[in-house]
Amino acid sequence: MKRLYYLDNLKVCLTVLVIMHHAGQAYGNGGGWAYTPSNPAEFMPWIWHFFSTNAAFFMGLYFFISGYFVPRSFDKQGSKQFVHKKLLRLGVPLLFMGGIISILSGKPEIGHMWFVESLLVFCLVYALIRQWVSPISKTCSSKPTIIGLLIVALLMGVGSYFIRQVSPQDHWIWPFGIIPLPMEPAHYLQYVMMFVLGILAYRFQWLDKMNNGTGFTTLLIGIGLAIGNYLRDGGLWNAFVWQWFGIYESLMCIFISFGLIWLFREFISTTSGFWQWCAAQSYGAYVFHLLLMIVLQNA
Repeated sequence: MKRLYYLDNLKVCLTVLVIMHHAGQAYGNGGGWAYTPSNPAEFMPWIWHFFSTNAAFFMGLYFFISGYFVPRSFDKQGSKQFVHKKLLRLGVPLLFMGGIISILSGKPEIGHMWFVESLLVFCLVYALIRQWVSPISKTCSSKPTIIGLLIVALLMGVGSYFIRQVSPQDHWIWPFGIIPLPMEPAHYLQYVMMFVLGILAYRFQWLDKMNNGTGFTTLLIGIGLAIGNYLRDGGLWNAFVWQWFGIYESLMCIFISFGLIWLFREFISTTSGFWQWCAAQSYGAYVFHLLLMIVLQNA
């Protein structure tokens, strides 16, 4: 399997988006951040549009890309080596950063490393399942279609809608109150489904099979949904979208994600020394950016 530079490039851009998202959180008047500006003029209430649109897709797309590479790694390395490497690559940074964040916050806390912990759990569950289940055949002729993506988005959305009736967005829990796996139930179905979709996309070669018509249409729909989210500023439209936001957000997730994958596959698929360097640093940037950002904000 040749190196998919467009996925490397997309992951770099997602990492930049995550850093921008966290950089803006202190100024969005949303609370829950280690730094609060002393000058009220520094707050930017309008930035919630940016947060809301990002949250709809960027971590789900992270899980999708991660899931895409899991089957290949497992097939190549075997169960024992696969688990060993995941524990080193994901588990060690998790323990290190989790320890630092817990010391600084004065309580058990892993902050943004929830993604790394969840990804580690997903990978371990995949390895466990593969002990009894053979890999899916690649002979399936299925490929992404607008109708297919719409069905997946609606399934995700309906599930998310009902979950949010008991656990609203931005409500974080430890399962059963004791399991140290911080999760936001409102988005967790999306993360699980996107990880599984990534695995299926690799097995069925969906990213190669997605034609330009489907990709372009998907991107346009995703852009339209994002614009619709940015236009939420009170009134009937805001009330309608908020009422069904679990579904609307899932539509954004699927169509923006697959639209961006197509865009990068077709137009940002080359590499250079700079892009390769950025790709090599993207995981480290995700792991360490939070501490550096808080230091700079408090300087």
